[in-house]
Amino acid sequence: MSRQIPESELILNADGSIYHLNLKPEHLASLVFTVGDPDRVAKVSRYFDQIDFKGQKREFVTHTGRVRGKRVTVMSTGMGTDNVEILMTELDSLVNVDLKTHTVKPLQKSLDIIRLGTSGSMQKDLPVGSLLASEKAVGIDTLMQFYPVLEENQDWASLVQKTLNLTFLPYQASASPELLQKLPASIYRGVTLTAPGFYAPQGREIRLKPKLENMLEDLAKLEIAGLKLTNFEMETAGYYAMGKLLGHRMLSLNAIVANRPSGEFDKDAEKNVDRMIRDALNLFC
Repeated sequence: MSRQIPESELILNADGSIYHLNLKPEHLASLVFTVGDPDRVAKVSRYFDQIDFKGQKREFVTHTGRVRGKRVTVMSTGMGTDNVEILMTELDSLVNVDLKTHTVKPLQKSLDIIRLGTSGSMQKDLPVGSLLASEKAVGIDTLMQFYPVLEENQDWASLVQKTLNLTFLPYQASASPELLQKLPASIYRGVTLTAPGFYAPQGREIRLKPKLENMLEDLAKLEIAGLKLTNFEMETAGYYAMGKLLGHRMLSLNAIVANRPSGEFDKDAEKNVDRMIRDALNLFC
């Protein structure tokens, strides 16, 4: 008999929707696109043929509809792996937990979850305006200190820990091979570093000097089997790790809007994000 989950652990709203996302199972498609910015949800759903549901709570905005007959959801997450943990746990609960009995369903369902995000390049030869798929991601946040050990090679995690002299072991996880193989060769593949912040955790200095000097330069030099770290952002490793543990297929697509070594920012960032959105819908719908 399945364990009954206490109401204090799996919290529902008065209407029976799950607590943070404010969604019921019927509101969610099996193909989910995620974006960080709540305003970007409508920039994705404007390409839907129809929108059947709209919902919002806090930074979580959700639109579900159809593209060429395929049911699809787009939702915003806000920034950071702390939000990703909430999102992934509650999405999984919508499909794999009976919300009325608070018990896990006997047959588990896998979602396809594709992040459409922006990112900064760590390599000078990865130009702004390009699109990169994260084959692997390394998290230098501490989210996975609270979850089971990932059964995946942690070679990048160990190298990054040694390079930055971190007191904890970062974590790494990979994209879904099934989703990756749907991408054309024109999309770059890379190893993404997920940071717990935008400024010092990614080596930026405004008024406060980062504790880790030469962080960007030191990380950009790292290499394993001919691969280098390609880009910084704030969610992908959390997505991949939670997806691996929960059994969902994950992919992170990154519009490269900044080149950190050259100091360049993409003046056409919005146009290139829109191109990424259209390309993703064409590839997966």
